[in-house]
Amino acid sequence: MKNLDEMIAFPYGLSNFRDIVREGYYFVDKTYYLELLEKFRDKLISFLRPRRIGKSLFVSILEYYYGKEHQDKFQELFGQYYIGQTHPLAN
Repeated sequence: MKNLDEMIAFPYGLSNFRDIVREGYYFVDKTYYLELLEKFRDKLISFLRPRRIGKSLFVSILEYYYGKEHQDKFQELFGQYYIGQTHPLAN
């Protein structure tokens, strides 16, 4: 049996991307979808998902990716994920 220090921490109930990254919580990389969203030509996009599926977390990812006030934190927040290792279109 693993001790508590070796167990994976899941961010249950957390929806702030910065906190999840900084505190080392388990995160399934969905930053690929940022690139897909930028390729859409539609003016409106709707996220229809059941409860507790990560809609608020994805909105937080959008906030940190597009927010000009977060530009200086881009490498810290996104460097280890898909969008940080490709050529970002927005930041």
